[in-house]
Amino acid sequence: MRIGILQTGHAPDEIRGDLGDYADMFRHLLDGNGFDFRQWDVVDGVFPGGPQDADGWLITGSKHAAYEDHAWIAPLEALIRAIVAQDLPLVGICFGHQIIAQALGGTVEKFSGGWAVGRQIYDFEGEPLALNAWHQDQVVTLPKGARAVASNEFCKYAALMIGDKVFTVQPHPEFSADVIEGLIAYRGGAVPPEGIAAARAALPEETNNKALATRLADVLKKGAA
Repeated sequence: MRIGILQTGHAPDEIRGDLGDYADMFRHLLDGNGFDFRQWDVVDGVFPGGPQDADGWLITGSKHAAYEDHAWIAPLEALIRAIVAQDLPLVGICFGHQIIAQALGGTVEKFSGGWAVGRQIYDFEGEPLALNAWHQDQVVTLPKGARAVASNEFCKYAALMIGDKVFTVQPHPEFSADVIEGLIAYRGGAVPPEGIAAARAALPEETNNKALATRLADVLKKGAA
């Protein structure tokens, strides 16, 4: 089945040569599920013809905020609503999590509690998962019909389900320790020093990226009709 990746940002130039762009990280994360990927760089104004161009959809992370005034935000929100209206699988990560919630009636804002960077522990309905994060913005009110399926003390709405075909997650299962190290080096300037220090200290510790990849794949496979 074809998975359409809507790339809403780019990895830092300094790490892209070795680690790939965000869409490449998802291809690697979801390898082995029989997916055929096609990518549209919506951050650069490149959009698919519509929901029918893929059997399931994935929206990546971004350095941009869902509430910012970019020319590609409104068309992306319209596409999200069209994908949901056609009952196609849709998953979103970090910015993807936020823009899906916003497009469907939720609210995203810059969180007054600061940043989450590096390895964090999330409660996925009783299952603890360690995943890398890199965000300050958060979903603060849910869209209609959404239910929270993961949280921690810092992030109340860390993952959402809407029906059985929309799954959104605030942390980054596609981020390895090398990616976090690169973000620290090249995009860590806005993060308080204590957050950077904690993220560096946690780099050697394991994450549960594969477990969350399985959950993402299970949702996307619901588009194989």
